[in-house]
Amino acid sequence: ALMSVKEMAKGITYDDPIKTSWRAPRHILSMSEARHDRVRKKYHILVEGEGIPPPIKSFKEMKFPAAILRGLKKKGIQQPTPIQIQGIPTILSGRDMIGIAFTGSGKTLVFTLPVIMFCLEQEKRLPFSKREGPYGLIICPSRELARQTHGIIEYYCRLLQEDGLPPLRCALCIGGMSVKEQMETIKHGVHMMVATPGRLMDLLQKKMVSLDICRYLALDEADRMIDMGFEGDIRTIFSYFKGQRQTLLFSATMPKKIQNFAKSALVKPITINVGRAGAASLDVVQEVEYVKEEAKMVYLLECLQKPPPPAIVVAAGGRTGSSALADLPCWAFADQEERTKAIEAFRDGKKDVLVATDVASKGLDFPAIQHVINYDMPEEIENYVHRIGRTGRSGNTGIATTFINKACGGSWAMELSLPGQRQVVVAPAPAQARACAFCGGLGHRITDCPKLEAMQTKQVSNIGR
Repeated sequence: ALMSVKEMAKGITYDDPIKTSWRAPRHILSMSEARHDRVRKKYHILVEGEGIPPPIKSFKEMKFPAAILRGLKKKGIQQPTPIQIQGIPTILSGRDMIGIAFTGSGKTLVFTLPVIMFCLEQEKRLPFSKREGPYGLIICPSRELARQTHGIIEYYCRLLQEDGLPPLRCALCIGGMSVKEQMETIKHGVHMMVATPGRLMDLLQKKMVSLDICRYLALDEADRMIDMGFEGDIRTIFSYFKGQRQTLLFSATMPKKIQNFAKSALVKPITINVGRAGAASLDVVQEVEYVKEEAKMVYLLECLQKPPPPAIVVAAGGRTGSSALADLPCWAFADQEERTKAIEAFRDGKKDVLVATDVASKGLDFPAIQHVINYDMPEEIENYVHRIGRTGRSGNTGIATTFINKACGGSWAMELSLPGQRQVVVAPAPAQARACAFCGGLGHRITDCPKLEAMQTKQVSNIGR
């Protein structure tokens, strides 16, 4: 496992997982391994590793307090999802874990609920003093995802406090926010911290944060962090730990880089795979449209009507792609405050369309999204899986439309038809389709061209001036 310099110098190695006080209910422990395998088979859970804890089909049997059960009910969460059925008992048992699940599978609760329980147990045993903590650390690739995760933790901690349990504090450490503000929370002692790699590294190097008592580390969207070049930072962060910690690694895809990283970072991990690594959710109908570059905007406006807004994300591949869509409410090149406002406005239904880059669109959860439009083709299939994972979440169905043309080549589209996927609907290329003579767009002739009509209307309105 990845170790601190001190551990290496003393030759300390960790061969056994961390021990916790949590035990599965007696009646579940007494059940046969064959029964556990039947449950896993029923929910399509693939699991690897030694000494695998049993799957548990209800939150009550996972021994969560009444306040958390009520909070889940309020959010409309009645039963655990497949990744939660196997993942939560695994983490509560103290095991290191690799969780592979398509986006929208409920994996955030898999690592947030156990860390709340561990911190509650620590606080009851000996209250956290000033400047102490964090005990649990969650690292996310983007500020938006970190903010969202922090919001989930705060929600359940508030409910526990209302039930008379000790207050738990969670710090949010992300770029674009004042360090002074973040340090104010940390000074009082924090049980949990949600951070982005850059800001966390900065605070650790300046000795403003200490990981001396941290025993729980979750890396969310680990594949994305390594793609973004944070692997070195994460390895450095590992060296700040003072003792053995429980490490959890979550990812929708499982490239070779991640597999190698996991081997060096985890102790006897249990790998839980729900819904095939690197495959898109089966609840998303995927459509591919052949659209000339100059006709994309017209096509986009047509696409925004099916299904109608709100709840649509247009994922543009980078700042250049997003700038082409600058007239739409977009945060690709906004500062942190504007980005936060844009997300809130979209979430509250005040805006119909949100334009996001690959980084920003990853991991965000807007339950109402029915349609994701890929304005341009992502460079890697992993990014495509993450983009379209904004829709078809939590058992709902959604549509993903991707624009392709000669610039992105035809071979990529063939990769979309992964085994066992929902059928990909590929629109005919120009050889079979008759394009508009004015704008080059497909699906209409020059007589019905919306671009030509808009231009003529503008000219007519200018005559009278």
